[in-house]
Amino acid sequence: MTDQTTRTQSNPAGAGVSGKPSTLSTPQGSTTIADTVVSKIAGIAAKDVSGVYALGGGASRAVGALRERIPGGRVNHSQGVSVEVGETQTAIDVDLIAEYGVAISDLAASVRRNIISSVERMTGLQVTEVNIDVNDIHLPQDDADEEAEQRTARLQ
Repeated sequence: MTDQTTRTQSNPAGAGVSGKPSTLSTPQGSTTIADTVVSKIAGIAAKDVSGVYALGGGASRAVGALRERIPGGRVNHSQGVSVEVGETQTAIDVDLIAEYGVAISDLAASVRRNIISSVERMTGLQVTEVNIDVNDIHLPQDDADEEAEQRTARLQ
């Protein structure tokens, strides 16, 4: 996905899609919001929901884990999130891994609600859709297996 910025411009009526004045374009000027800003907000909002183990699929999580181990490396808050940003609206896709035992439909509804609330509040963009793909379920014994592998690798 390419990094893009979207410039908001006043339409002839000076109104956004919903008929209300756009918070992104005013007589005093316009505001530009990069796709990465929206994806970071959405990623943080998704991770804040109880029952979300991680965002992203296997490959993106592996790359993220390597990035975090590099000195000076940072957590990628937009991992597993892709967005399309228009003049006044945005659409968001999220890939996540759920904790074992949570009701996936309730989890998806909570993630969707939290993302919409956060993105609309922080950016002023209208969120038209949040598509959620649950790629896997994290089992508690996966943590124990991973810790045992790390101990074995250190001893060799």
